[in-house]
Amino acid sequence: MATNDPQDLLRRLRAGEAAALDGLWREHRRWLAVVVLAHMPAEAEVEDLLQEVALKVVSGVGELEDPAKLRPWLRSVAANTARSAGRKASLRRRILRRLDPIHHQVADDAAERRRQAQEARWAADRALAAARTLDAAYREPLLLRVLEGMSQKEIARSLQLPETTVETRLARARRMLRERLDESSPHRAAARSGR
Repeated sequence: MATNDPQDLLRRLRAGEAAALDGLWREHRRWLAVVVLAHMPAEAEVEDLLQEVALKVVSGVGELEDPAKLRPWLRSVAANTARSAGRKASLRRRILRRLDPIHHQVADDAAERRRQAQEARWAADRALAAARTLDAAYREPLLLRVLEGMSQKEIARSLQLPETTVETRLARARRMLRERLDESSPHRAAARSGR
């Protein structure tokens, strides 16, 4: 029977209890995905890295002694897995396909909706790419806030930082992201080239 007692959870995890491992993964998977995304190379895939994280968690959780260190340990496993990820040519090909311009004329409403959806995806990809150029100290809290919807307090707890530090980093990250998006704006680039 599952309890909310951290000691009991750790005991069940060490024993390899499937329900405990499954519950742990269900509870932490989404924010671990954001940690992976914040630290992974552009060539890697989040889902592939999450599978590696899951394997490392299953094989390493028995070494964890302090239940209070579970969340920081999970974050460390995810960040280290993402940092050590190798290049994946299939991701590069997929990105290039997604960035390939639409070859069909916009002839009807369905085509227009597809075009608008593609532009929205490009804008989101552009924003994510710009966010990924930020220093990790700013990138990770920003992605946890935007993609995971975590509060400043939750981010502070996850990163083991004071909440005021997280607030400052989020404000700076947003400002730097706006500046980078502004600098790479097609309209600004056209103005700089005198067109």
